[in-house]
Amino acid sequence: MKEITLSLGINAAEPLWRIAPTRDEEGNRASDLLMIIPRLKSKPRHHIQRILSELEIALAPFRQLILLVNVDMKLNTLWISFKAQPGLFAKIIAAVKLHVPEAVLVGETINPLNK
Repeated sequence: MKEITLSLGINAAEPLWRIAPTRDEEGNRASDLLMIIPRLKSKPRHHIQRILSELEIALAPFRQLILLVNVDMKLNTLWISFKAQPGLFAKIIAAVKLHVPEAVLVGETINPLNK
């Protein structure tokens, strides 16, 4: 079983263009998504650890399909690369939003009337 490991690193991160996969093991194109977790880097360490734990829970059902998960603390972003499959994009977003409601998909419009 493939493990998804999320951690709070203190080392400088590799740029995503170097580490994000463009293809899966079979050579098929990878899909990806970018979410922002507002003000994550300014939260206390225990809050950050809770968010990482919630992300691990949210993404566990997809562990065989996920190629890369990257949380960039400097930019407050969550990058997920995964095997391209119909409907998987929406399922991953729904799972993340269920466990980390403050996460916002880049490109998502937020209706201020719904707040």
